[in-house]
Amino acid sequence: MTVTLRAATAADTDAIASIWYSGWGDGHVGNVPDELVAVRTKETFWQRVPGRIADTTVALASTDEASAEVAGFVMVVGDEVEQVYVAGEHRGSGIAGTLIAEAERQVKANGHAEAWLAVATGNTRARRFYERSGWVDAGAFDYPATTEDGSIPVPCHRYTKVV
Repeated sequence: MTVTLRAATAADTDAIASIWYSGWGDGHVGNVPDELVAVRTKETFWQRVPGRIADTTVALASTDEASAEVAGFVMVVGDEVEQVYVAGEHRGSGIAGTLIAEAERQVKANGHAEAWLAVATGNTRARRFYERSGWVDAGAFDYPATTEDGSIPVPCHRYTKVV
């Protein structure tokens, strides 16, 4: 399998939204306030993606040139790695590691010496992944998850890495 990274385009919207919706449910349902789960409907992921295309890098996985498909994505804004998701069928393939390395590169290119990200406290799979990738748990805090009506505080851990 070959993995290629590129800037997301509007044509990737459905693939990004589908991966984000599925992955968000896997990592957040049961780990974030029920109030947030209630407002993160399937439709909201498709509504949010178009405004985030400029912040998004996609990973294309292929066995040959004709079979390339969006297998994951990362969203970076300034020094924050906001989203990292891999499609279920590509988890365990190394794509997440490729995406997080790209996010670290982008944070450095943005002029920052340290990257950070938030992980829901109960999302142990993600927390283990970041720790294996050299990120350090800098402690618990409440991340303000943005909604149409404001924000909802989500118990998270802030992870940092010198880039």
